[in-house]
Amino acid sequence: MDHAAHAPAAHDQGQQHPIKLYLWIWGLLFVLSAFSYMVDYFRVQGYLRWTLIIIFMLLKAGFIIAIFMHMKWERLGLKLAILMPPLALLVLIGLMAIEGDYTFLTRLASFGQEAAAPAPVHHD
Repeated sequence: MDHAAHAPAAHDQGQQHPIKLYLWIWGLLFVLSAFSYMVDYFRVQGYLRWTLIIIFMLLKAGFIIAIFMHMKWERLGLKLAILMPPLALLVLIGLMAIEGDYTFLTRLASFGQEAAAPAPVHHD
């Protein structure tokens, strides 16, 4: 009788990660959320505000994807297949924002300040 045939395969058993890891990440998410709320509490304004909010948002999303969605333990091919399309969309959105700024500034240079002001609304 072959004992190897009766041994469960490694992929048949679910991965067990220590609960301590999940609790630590949960606490870290709580702290990052507190920092995000502190940006509003201290009334940070301008580009610093949006930069901090986006950094905290991306950190929280990254920890949730990596740990709670088990992406950390997946093969590289699957990670790339899941993460590359959204990253490509972010690059394209960034390029569209740059193009939009260029178009707006070109209109200001060509037509003057009245191009930036909205057209008046007439109520008859």
